[in-house]
Amino acid sequence: MSSKDEHYDYLYKKSKSTIGVEFATKSIITEGKVIKAQIWDTAGQERYRAITSAYYRGAVGALLVYDISKRSSFENVERWLKELRDHADPNIVVLLVGNKSDLRNLRTVTQEEACAFSEREGMACMEASALNSSNVDEAFHRILSEIYTLRSERQLTANQHDLNKTTLPLGTQGVRVDPIRIDLNSKGSKKRSCC
Repeated sequence: MSSKDEHYDYLYKKSKSTIGVEFATKSIITEGKVIKAQIWDTAGQERYRAITSAYYRGAVGALLVYDISKRSSFENVERWLKELRDHADPNIVVLLVGNKSDLRNLRTVTQEEACAFSEREGMACMEASALNSSNVDEAFHRILSEIYTLRSERQLTANQHDLNKTTLPLGTQGVRVDPIRIDLNSKGSKKRSCC
């Protein structure tokens, strides 16, 4: 290997691509709670597209990952995002991740371009490197924290909604109950006799 670029190329060629779908779990702590996520790597390769769309159902978050050194992978993000939105929950949290940030000198997609796209699409963006692990944990922590926050807010809203609505069985009336007051300063009560 004569140059740094060839070294990176060699390392990436030696790494294994996802075949079909792979599964892992990841746990993080946010707001003092352990959040355990099931992670499905659905392989961005066209030949696996038919089997991967089934994994979108029930997903609450997605990392859309593209290669900053391959323009074609960034150009495919729009199609993957559409497919994700067609098959997943409409409230899914999406984070756009530019992978291979360690290959800055081979970059074909600027961070500004990627973040402008993600902003238009209503998602966050960041860059990471799977090779040297920079920002990988941060990407997972960021999306899982956002999912946790949104889910917590929705649960609070739902609970408040349930408290605000009162339902009584048909044909019944509500009963008003006045509060009971206890006077602790009273020196005693007058005794009444019945006779």
